[in-house]
Amino acid sequence: MTPTTETMVGIGGAAESTDMVLNIGPQHPSTHGVLRLKLVLDGERIVRAEPVIGYMHRGAEKLFEARDYRQIIMLANRHDWLSAFSNELGVVLAVERMLGMEVPERAVWLRTLLAELNRVLNHLMFLGSYPLELGGITPIFYAFREREELQHVMEEVSGGRIHYMFNRVGGLKEDLPAGWTTRARAVVADIRSRMDRFDDLVLGNEIFRGRTRGVGVLSPQAVHAYGVSGPIGRASGVDFDLRRDEPYLAYGELADVLKVVTREEGDCLARFECLLEQTHNALDLADACLDRLAELPPGPVNQRLPKVLKAPEGHTYAWTENPLGINGYYLVSKGEKTPYRLKLRSASYNNIQALTELLPGTLVADMVAILGSMFFVVGDIDK
Repeated sequence: MTPTTETMVGIGGAAESTDMVLNIGPQHPSTHGVLRLKLVLDGERIVRAEPVIGYMHRGAEKLFEARDYRQIIMLANRHDWLSAFSNELGVVLAVERMLGMEVPERAVWLRTLLAELNRVLNHLMFLGSYPLELGGITPIFYAFREREELQHVMEEVSGGRIHYMFNRVGGLKEDLPAGWTTRARAVVADIRSRMDRFDDLVLGNEIFRGRTRGVGVLSPQAVHAYGVSGPIGRASGVDFDLRRDEPYLAYGELADVLKVVTREEGDCLARFECLLEQTHNALDLADACLDRLAELPPGPVNQRLPKVLKAPEGHTYAWTENPLGINGYYLVSKGEKTPYRLKLRSASYNNIQALTELLPGTLVADMVAILGSMFFVVGDIDK
């Protein structure tokens, strides 16, 4: 076998026995932000792939140690900017567990409702942007129309369009505005009535199916090895969802509505189908939460807290099923008003590692299809 050497080149070819090293990003439209992929190519085929991360690292875990338990919520909701409410949720659940605090029932159901609406917002972004990366421009306009309607109701209740800052230790910031549940129910019904556009326009498109079927197959063994979770893991046949398998909030009472969507193929198409079907189910869960809230009597949505909030000495781990996968917080307290340590386990950080196994052996043309189907947020990787 002829020995090969690596040569870093910009454009053009090289000798037959030389592999080309190609940098995709960090400033490239198909990398969803400042993610860099270092690819070693043999002609048009990828031999080796290395994700290079850290371009958006802001040291969130270190900043947690210099903020009190109210202030860290602001830091926590920013790493996955498409899932801000769910990010906040993990932090407050960890602190409440340390304090042994019971949250009012109304707040529990409201949190569940808002978490599912946030899930729909997250998934709509990828349902529109993924076909765009494969040449289909129309779905992104439909996705943003639905997102805009949903963001109106989220903004009305929280005051924020992206970073909601609505969770508090002990519950929520405040109760709902008058008539909000009626408007939220109408928006959920409107979005559901138009979701078939994604079924017909995208899944019914033979070019989209040709670009995604059988491409970027992720095995269940790789899912377990890399800690892949969320729709990406379930698309490979790994049937795991914390909302069902370790219920938190009100999910234990929603078992008859909650549907864990799985596929066996593990390819790009399966990942998209999981995301789409999970969006349908999130709308059903939102309706079930609205029905339950209508039955509850008026009551508080938070607890009275001391002016200086201190968690007792100890440690705990709280994890939630975020839209993109498992999001976990390991909290260590020394009895002070700030965490001694708060370790963040984000979904995208683990999911993106699988690219080192997914990309080798595929063509450069399929790289964009595979990368887009990983449904990641760069801030969620870099933290």
